[in-house]
Amino acid sequence: MGEKCKKILLQIQEKREKMLKTANKHGYTSEDTIRCSQELDQLIYEYQLNVQNDVKLGEECKFPLKKMMLVLPKRISETKYKVLM
Repeated sequence: MGEKCKKILLQIQEKREKMLKTANKHGYTSEDTIRCSQELDQLIYEYQLNVQNDVKLGEECKFPLKKMMLVLPKRISETKYKVLM
């Protein structure tokens, strides 16, 4: 995996943790939480671009990004989805 991919993955994890903390403190629809979510989206997009470029260059860059994004504490996911439905 390329060094740039590793760096972006670390940033994604850190931003995700910050977003969850912000959501727990200020709520899921707060401006701070939405800003963190948008920044996280941008990092994920950058990661995907880098993966595509690495594959084109013949460098293997794999990571279970889908699994990482789906890991949420049970109490958060149940609470929010019940409210939104």
